[in-house]
Amino acid sequence: MEATIRTRPVTASAYGRSNKGTSMKDLQFLQWKTDQKVGTVWLTRPPVNAVTREMYAEIKWFFTHTEEYLPEVRAIVLTGAGKHFCGGNDLTEFQTMTPENAGERMLAVREAFWSIYDCPLPVIAAVHGVAVGTGLALAASCDLVVAAKGATFRLPEVNVGVMGGAKHASRLVPQQLVRYLHLTGEPLSAEELAQQGGVLKVVDPDQLLDVAYDVAAKVVRHSPVTLRFAKRSLNAIEYQDLKGGYEFEQGLSGELSAYSDAKEAVAAFFEHRAPAYTGA
Repeated sequence: MEATIRTRPVTASAYGRSNKGTSMKDLQFLQWKTDQKVGTVWLTRPPVNAVTREMYAEIKWFFTHTEEYLPEVRAIVLTGAGKHFCGGNDLTEFQTMTPENAGERMLAVREAFWSIYDCPLPVIAAVHGVAVGTGLALAASCDLVVAAKGATFRLPEVNVGVMGGAKHASRLVPQQLVRYLHLTGEPLSAEELAQQGGVLKVVDPDQLLDVAYDVAAKVVRHSPVTLRFAKRSLNAIEYQDLKGGYEFEQGLSGELSAYSDAKEAVAAFFEHRAPAYTGA
C-alpha cells in the first residue's frame, strides 16, 4: 500500500503545513488534516519515514499542541505517507552517538513517544509496509492499531548495536514474542500480532485508512469530555493492580459527574434519543 494523502470530504478546519496560532510551528516532516471530528496525521520523510532528531521534535510538538493543529478533533489516525508506516530511526544518527551525548538524544526520543501516549485524544495507528524499531514504538504508543495485510513489525536494535523498543512491544505481544523480536531482530507479521491481540484488525491495504476511520467514528460519537477522561484513565490504570486501578476509575467518575455531558448521556439513555454533547 502507498498511503498518500487521500481525497476525502474535508471540513473548513482542515490544515496543512501552517503556522496559524501562537503555537503552530511550520512542520517539515508531518502533514495533517481534519475530517469532521477525526484528524489524520501522516509521517512524511521519504522514502521510508525514518525518524531524525528534528522529526522526533516535530512529533512531540504536534502531539502536545493538538488543540491548535486539530481544534475540532476527538480522535486521531496516525499513519505514514508512501509505502511504509515508519522504517525506524535514521541510522546515520547512531554513527555520532557517544556515551556523552546519548542521554540528551534518548530523552528527545522518549518525549516523542510519550507525547502520543499522553495525548488527551485517542490515537489510532494505521500501519502499512514496515513498522521497524521506532516505527513499532510509535504504533505501540497509540491507543489502537489497525494494519494492512503484509505489514510487518520488527525490532532490529540488536542488529545495529543499540537497545530499545522491547518495552513498547510488550504493549502488543506477550513476553515470549517480545524476547523473540528483541533477541533475533526478525519481523513478525501483522497477522501474527493480531493473533496475540496486538493488532485490532488486519485488512486489505486499500481499505486501511477507511477501516481506521470506521474505528475512529465509533470513538468520536462519544462526548469529547468523556473521551479525555477515558484516555487519562486508561493510561493511569494500565500498570496498576486491580484494586488501585478501579479506585482511580471511580474517582474519575466523581470528577466527570460535574460536567453537563455526563448528565446528557444519562438523560439521552432514558429518553431513547441520541445524546447532544456540548463538550462541557
